[in-house]
Amino acid sequence: MTELGLYFAKKSINRADVSRKTGISKTRLSELANNDNTQLRVKELYLIALAIDEDPCEILKEICIDIELP
Repeated sequence: MTELGLYFAKKSINRADVSRKTGISKTRLSELANNDNTQLRVKELYLIALAIDEDPCEILKEICIDIELP
């Protein structure tokens, strides 16, 4: 599971509801939540944040927690 998937689980976010509100397919949301090789686009992150009424920066901080400068 990806950091976004963990975020969805922690916040009990309904992916079907997010899909309906954002226009992002359920398949794409599943890929973003489960496949580490799937790249999250900024537009998708922003739409997800709007759909769940969260600050995009807070989501970004949480899902990018393991990223560091070399």
